[in-house]
Amino acid sequence: MIQSNFMDKLLDGVEVEWKTLDEIALKISSGGTPRTGVSEYYNGNIPWLRTQEVDFGEIWDTEIKITDVGLKNSSAKLIPANCVIIAMYGATVGKVGINKIPLSTNQACANIQLDEKIADYRYVFHYISSKYEHIKSLGTGSQTNINAQIVKNYIIPIPPLKVQEEIVRILDTFTELTAELTAELTARKKQYTYYRDKLLSFEEGEIEWKELGEIFNLKNGYTPSKANNEYWTNGTIPWFRMEDIRENGRILSKSIQYVNKSAVKGGKIFPANSIIISTSATIGEHALITVPYLSNQRFTNLSLKDDYINKFVIKFLYHYVFLLDDWCKNNITVGNFAGVDMNSFKKFKIPIPPLAEQERIVSILDKFDALTSSITEGLPREIELRQKQYEYYRNMLLSFPKQEV
Repeated sequence: MIQSNFMDKLLDGVEVEWKTLDEIALKISSGGTPRTGVSEYYNGNIPWLRTQEVDFGEIWDTEIKITDVGLKNSSAKLIPANCVIIAMYGATVGKVGINKIPLSTNQACANIQLDEKIADYRYVFHYISSKYEHIKSLGTGSQTNINAQIVKNYIIPIPPLKVQEEIVRILDTFTELTAELTAELTARKKQYTYYRDKLLSFEEGEIEWKELGEIFNLKNGYTPSKANNEYWTNGTIPWFRMEDIRENGRILSKSIQYVNKSAVKGGKIFPANSIIISTSATIGEHALITVPYLSNQRFTNLSLKDDYINKFVIKFLYHYVFLLDDWCKNNITVGNFAGVDMNSFKKFKIPIPPLAEQERIVSILDKFDALTSSITEGLPREIELRQKQYEYYRNMLLSFPKQEV
């Protein structure tokens, strides 16, 4: 355990200098994008990194590869391994990564090749990661973009290398544990998908099948007017959005926001044990709602018709809708706003195995689901706790007294 006076002991008798990134780097550069639509520039063997792939971790590969010709005919340059990369534009602005292989990047990445005689690259990575919110706040424009000059002038504390290395040793212990847990989660998700697909595969003539539109009442969600304060005051009715799934998982009884009864159209709310599935915007995400509720317009709400309530275990349908998620992602209509082909959606086939078989399938898949999806138990919860532990010690270890001017 790290004692509260650890930093005092570590820094006893040593000097901490504050330097700009430009002062501790051999080179700070940004990349470039080979002209799109030129086939000979792409599908090569040179990894080409985009900002959306920068996410506080090590980078071992990229989604897109470019050719030697593409590299030569753009401002992209090959950078060596172990650069600290900061995203400067877009949704990931301020996020940091480390490339573990030589690669090229687009122009929205600041690539910092550090002078190893002055700064340990992992020390700089940990420090810059801790300043994510501050770096974002330095940007301008609708997406708070930053530029290379902001990166070059950013000031960080530089203790002696032996101190940097000791801080890295401690913090890497936490990141390695998180990485191991994340790898375990990835493996368990693959295992869940394997058993889910195996258990939910039925022959057409083996059991009864019905179209989704025959089984469910389908209703669109909606957003009560934000201009009417009454709708959003003293709310008692859960109103679900995509943020609820992202923050609280896929089986929900509480929402982030609640609305007043006066906001309900026609006085009718969606019944408990309904399934919400996103059919526009972020397509192919779903959750089981276990209480009466409302949802926003991004969701189509699936409530069992009376004739089918006794024919299904709702958790069986919850697991089966993962297959519907995949179908939705592959059946998108593109107009003014991307959405699912709803005519075909209603014809999606749902199997009706015996209730005992549904219960057996649910008992198996629930174990995997809890391990891979639950935010109160299982691996996601463990990863969250380890991440908080890492952030706590990172903030403690990287809190240096400011240099007096």
